[in-house]
Amino acid sequence: MKKVVIGIAVFFVVLIAAAALVPILFKDKIKDRLDKEIAKNINAQVLYETDNVSLSLFRTFPDLGLSIKELTIVGKDSFQRDTLAYLPDFALGLDLMSVITGDEMVIKSIEMQDPRLKLLVLKSGMANWDIFIPDTAAAAQTDTADFKMGIEKWTINNGQIIYQDLSIPFGVAAYNVQHTGSGDLAKDVFDMETHTQADRFTMTYGNVNYIENKKLNAEVTLAMDMANSVYTFKDNNFRLNDFALGLDGSIAMPTDDIKFDLTFKALETDFKNLFSLVPGVFTDKFKDVQTDGKVAFNGYVKGTFNETTLPGFGVDLTVNNGTFKYPDLPQAAKNINVAMSVKNADGNLDHTVVNIKKLHLELGKNPIDGQVLIDGLSPMKVDGNLQARLDLAEMTKVFPLEGTTLRGLLDVDAKANGVYFENHMPVMSAKLNLTNGYVKSSSFPAPLEQVTVASTVTNTTGNAMDTDIQVSRFKMLLDKEPLEGRVSIKNLSQPQFDAAVTGVLDLTKLTKIFPIEGTTLSGRMAGNVQAKGKMTDVEAGRYGNVQSSGTVTINQLAYKSTDLPQGMRINSATATFNNEQVRLQQLNGFLGKSDVQMNGTVSNYMGYLFSENQPLRGNFTLQSSNFNVNEWMVDEHTGQAVPASTTQEAQGVVQVPANLDMLLNAQIGTVVYNNLKLQNLNGKVSLKDQIAKLEDVSFNTLGGQFSTTGTYDSRDLIHPKFAFGLNIKNLDFQRSFQAFNTIQQVAPIANLLKGQFSTNFNLSGELGSDMMPVMSTLSGKGLVEVVEAVVTNVKALSKISSLTNLSEVQNFTIKNKGFAAEIVAGNLVMKPFEFEVKDIKMTVGGTSNLGGKLDYVVAMDVPSGKVGNALASKLTSLSGVQNLQGLERVTLQLGVTGPYKDPSVALKGSSLKAEASNIVKQVVTNKLENVLKDKLPVKNATNTDSLKAELARQQEAAKLKAQQELEKKRQEAEAKVKSEAQNQLNKLFNRTKKPAAATPADTTKK
Repeated sequence: MKKVVIGIAVFFVVLIAAAALVPILFKDKIKDRLDKEIAKNINAQVLYETDNVSLSLFRTFPDLGLSIKELTIVGKDSFQRDTLAYLPDFALGLDLMSVITGDEMVIKSIEMQDPRLKLLVLKSGMANWDIFIPDTAAAAQTDTADFKMGIEKWTINNGQIIYQDLSIPFGVAAYNVQHTGSGDLAKDVFDMETHTQADRFTMTYGNVNYIENKKLNAEVTLAMDMANSVYTFKDNNFRLNDFALGLDGSIAMPTDDIKFDLTFKALETDFKNLFSLVPGVFTDKFKDVQTDGKVAFNGYVKGTFNETTLPGFGVDLTVNNGTFKYPDLPQAAKNINVAMSVKNADGNLDHTVVNIKKLHLELGKNPIDGQVLIDGLSPMKVDGNLQARLDLAEMTKVFPLEGTTLRGLLDVDAKANGVYFENHMPVMSAKLNLTNGYVKSSSFPAPLEQVTVASTVTNTTGNAMDTDIQVSRFKMLLDKEPLEGRVSIKNLSQPQFDAAVTGVLDLTKLTKIFPIEGTTLSGRMAGNVQAKGKMTDVEAGRYGNVQSSGTVTINQLAYKSTDLPQGMRINSATATFNNEQVRLQQLNGFLGKSDVQMNGTVSNYMGYLFSENQPLRGNFTLQSSNFNVNEWMVDEHTGQAVPASTTQEAQGVVQVPANLDMLLNAQIGTVVYNNLKLQNLNGKVSLKDQIAKLEDVSFNTLGGQFSTTGTYDSRDLIHPKFAFGLNIKNLDFQRSFQAFNTIQQVAPIANLLKGQFSTNFNLSGELGSDMMPVMSTLSGKGLVEVVEAVVTNVKALSKISSLTNLSEVQNFTIKNKGFAAEIVAGNLVMKPFEFEVKDIKMTVGGTSNLGGKLDYVVAMDVPSGKVGNALASKLTSLSGVQNLQGLERVTLQLGVTGPYKDPSVALKGSSLKAEASNIVKQVVTNKLENVLKDKLPVKNATNTDSLKAELARQQEAAKLKAQQELEKKRQEAEAKVKSEAQNQLNKLFNRTKKPAAATPADTTKK
C-alpha cells in the first residue's frame, strides 16, 4: 500500500512539473510561429509586447493555453486610424500533442475578456476586417500552415461589439456582451450552438434607430454546411427585453449573393411582451405594470440580397384589446387595437404596401384613431386619416414622465387621399394646434410657457402647386423671454415663402431643455428676421425680387463639440442682412485660445443654401494678436488635438470646399505653427474653385524676413499640387535646417553652415497624404545669396584638404556671394558658384539627389607653389608638363561623389590655365541636361528608399482611384433599389444637400 501511495505521489509530482516546464520549453517556439503566421497572413498592424505573451497548462487543461495581454489590431490604408480590435486579455487553447509532436499547432478554443471590436464597412464596400493577405500559393498550402483551426468553443466576456455598414447604411451596437459558442469548425458539417446576452443592443438603418438600448438574450443553434455555405436555423430564441422571437429557415452564401429563406414569429402572445419594447418602459418597475391583451407578430424574408437586388419580405402585427396601467399612476391606457401589415413580394421597394387597417388607443380620456394604406413608394398611393385630441396633463397620468410636467391641448386632424409623385400631391387637409402649452423638467427648472402653435396643410386638387402650408403662429416664453414667428409656404412645385421670427434665444437654457449630444452651447442671441419671395428667384439669382432683412446680435456665445474640441467664443457681434448679403460687424472673441476680431460680408447666401453648386462668397478682415495653428491640427476620428511633435505625421489630404469663394485679409501679430513662430503676418488668403491662394503674405521668423505668393490646388485629391514663390532675407542656415523638412532632404549641408542667406525661389510639386511635399515631384528655380557663412566640419572639404594638402579649405568664411540653383524632380542642381579662400580661387557646382548622393565638381585655381610633391606627380602625368614650379598657377579639377555623410574625392584632371569656372560650368551643364532628359535619378540603386516611397505613393493613388470607381458603380446600382419617395420630396423643396452621416467615435482605442 505504501508503494502505491508513493507511486501516486510521484505521478502527480511529475505531472505538475511537466505542467510547469512545458510552457517554458515551448514558449519561444510558439511565439516565433505566431509572429510568422501574422506576417504571412495578416495585412494589418498587430501590436503587442513580447512580455505580455504567456503559456499555461492550468488555464485550459488539457490544452496548452497561449495568452496575450493588451493585443491591438489596427487596419492599414483607409483604416489606418481605426482600431479593429482591442483585446485586453486574449487566450488560445492549443492542442498539447500538436505542439509537442507536430509541425502544425491546432487551435481548440478562443477566449476574450473585455474585448472592444469595431467592424466597419465603407461606402465603397471595403471592410476593415478584410485583413487576410490574398495569396493563392498560401491558400494551396493551407494544410501545411503552422496553425490549424480546429476550434470547438469560444467565449466573449463583457465585450463591446460595434458593426457599421456605411454602404447600406446599417449598424448594430452591443454593450456588456456575454457570448459563448461551440462547434467543431474543422468539420464541413456540424451544429454550432451560441448563447449571447447584451445589456444594451441598438440596431440602426438609414440613421434611424429601429431598436435602441434593448436588452438582448439569444440562444441559437445553427446547422452549418461550410462546403456549400448554407446556414440553417434549428432551435433558437431571440429575446429583446421581454419580447421573444423565433426564426426558422436558412441563409445561403455560395457566391457574393446572399440568399434568404427565413420566417419569424413572436413566441409569446401577451401584450406585455410587445409593450416592453416601448422606449422608457422596460425599467425596474416594469414587472409591476398591469397589462392585458393579446399580440400576434410574424413575417418572412425570402429572396436574394446583393448590390442591385433585395429579398422580398412581409410583416404582420395584430394587437387585440391591449391595456397597461402603472400602479402608481391614476389612469390606464386601454382599448389598444392595431392591425398592420407590410408586404413586398419581389424586393423592389417601389412595390411595398403598408396597410394599417386599424389604429386605436385611449390614453386616459384621450382617444387616438387612425388608419392608412400606402400602395407603392414611387408613385405612392395614399389613403389615410388620423385624429387625436390630447390633454397633455392627462398623458402624465397614464405614462410615467419622471421629473417632467406637461400641460396644454394638442389637437390633430389629418386626412389624405391620392397619389404622390413629382408635382403631384394627395388631396389632403391637416391641422395641428397646440394651445397654452407648458413644459417643465427637473433637469432645468425654467419652463417653456404659453406655447402656442397653429398650423394647417391643405391641397384641394392633387396638384403640388395648390399645396398651402401655414404656420400662422408660433409663440413661447423661455424663462420669461419671448420667441415668436410665422411661416407660410405655397406651391410646392415652385415654392413661395413668407416667414418672420422675432425674439431672444438664451442658448444656455435652450440646450438644457433640448440637449445636443457631445456639444456645449451657451450665450444669447436676439434677432428680428423677415424673408419673403419665390424659390425660382433664389435659384436664378434674382435676389432683388426677394424681400429679406433682419438683424441678429450675439453676446457671450460659447460653442464646443466633439468636432470642434478647441471651442469658440464670441464676446459680441452684430449681423445685419438683406437680399444680397450678410454683413458681420465688430465680431470679437476667441477661436480656441486664439483671439480674433473680424469684420466682413457674406454674399449669395441664398443661392448657397437653397440651390445646387452655387458658391458662398465672402470678404473678411481678420485681426489677431496671437493665433495658434497647432491647436487646430486635430485627429479627425477622436477630435483630440495632435501634439506639435507629431503634426507632420497627420494623415489625410485637405480638400478646399468646392462651393466657397472667400477672401480673407489677415493681420496677425504672432502665428504659432508646428515649431515655428511667425511674427507680423500680413497678407491675403483666397479660396475659390478648390484652390487656396496666398497673395502678398509676409512675416518674420527664425530671424529672417519672408514674403510669399502661392497656390494649393486640391481639385485632384490623388495628386494635390502646390506652387509657391519665396522671397527670404537674412535667414539662419542651421535654424532653417531644423525647421524645414524640405531643406533637410534637399540641402542637408545647411546644418553645417553658420551664418545667413537670402533667396528668391519658386517651388512647385505634389503633396502626399501627410500634406508634406512628395520630394520626387519637387521642382524649382531661383537665386541664393550667401550673406555670410562660416564653413566648417564639412566631410567633403576635409577630404579635399587631405588630397591636396591645402589646409585652408577646411574652414573658411564666405560673404556676399550668390549662385543660381534648380530643383528638378527632387534633385538639387547648383550652378557654378565662385569664391576665394585666401589665394585659392574655387568654383563649385553639381547635383545631389533625395538619397543624399552627391555628384559635384570642384575646380581650384591655386598657386603652383602650394602643390605638394605627391600631387605634383599626378598633375604631371595628367598634363604632361614636367616642371609645375615654372608656372604661376595651376587649376585642379576634383570630383566629389557618393553619400553626403562620407563622399569620395578624386582628382579628375588639371589645367595650366585659369579656367576653373569654365570647367565647372561645362560639367554642371552636362549634368543638368542629363537630369532634364530623363528625370529618373531616383531610380539609382543608391536611392532605393525614395524609389520605394514613390512606388508606394503610386500604388496608393491607383488604389484610391479604383475605390472611387467602385463607389460610383455601387451608387449607380444602389439607386435602382432605393426608395424614390424621399428623393421626390427633396426635389419638391429643392433641398439636394444632405449632411454627412456622423461616424461614431472610435471608443475601442487604447
